[in-house]
Amino acid sequence: MCLILFAWQAHPDYPLVLAGNRDEFYARPTAPAGFWDDYPQILAGRDLEQGGTWLGIHRSGRLAAVTNYRDGRTTRRGIHSRGGLVSGFLTSDLAPEEYLQEVRRERAAYDGFNLLVGTPDALFSYSNRSEQLTEVEAGVHGLSNHLLDSPWPKVERGKAAMGRLSDSDPEALVDHLFAVLADRAPAPDHTLPDTGIDLERERVLSSAFIATPNYGTRCSTILLIDTAGRVSFTERTHPTDHDTTQTRRYAFNTTIPITG
Repeated sequence: MCLILFAWQAHPDYPLVLAGNRDEFYARPTAPAGFWDDYPQILAGRDLEQGGTWLGIHRSGRLAAVTNYRDGRTTRRGIHSRGGLVSGFLTSDLAPEEYLQEVRRERAAYDGFNLLVGTPDALFSYSNRSEQLTEVEAGVHGLSNHLLDSPWPKVERGKAAMGRLSDSDPEALVDHLFAVLADRAPAPDHTLPDTGIDLERERVLSSAFIATPNYGTRCSTILLIDTAGRVSFTERTHPTDHDTTQTRRYAFNTTIPITG
């Protein structure tokens, strides 16, 4: 994913409210969200080129998401797909911190990434560009192609919008979050980060929703977990012409009780 906005232990009815956009080349083959045939307990989309995913949740409540770390000055090519970091956690029995310790030992095998893993009661983040493994504090957070809560324009706009959400009705909440993810307004030049790419590309990539001739937002996902452990997972896939969308909705109860 290239943008993840989430409220963690900050909403009175939902311990987790997460909204994310996955940006990718249109030519990369992808399966939409669904329960996997080989791992029926996992709900996620799937990268059909490498077999991993960008965001997913297990019926137990284990969840994970990843973003790339953008650094145009680095040309090294990792030997493993970053999507495998998400599927690796979802298929593992390791506690979140233990899993991230394993990932840390193998960090050099991946291009730059930011990884979120957790359960409905604990959420952790790790980036192989900062070497910091941290438990996420309660509050509203944002993650794009830099470190957690780096003040990039779309992260700051998204966090501000998330902080204003007070809906308890799940349909209204989902609609509002999709509207946040659909923002195509580019950031002013003076606010753009310097990630080692040219200014025009920085402009194009500065909006929450990206659309270029060959690369852009392929899907938007809203994940809600309420205080009773009920999961709502809604994905909108965007075709390359961006004229129509397809929406898939899933709901289930986690098998891990909520204690927070």
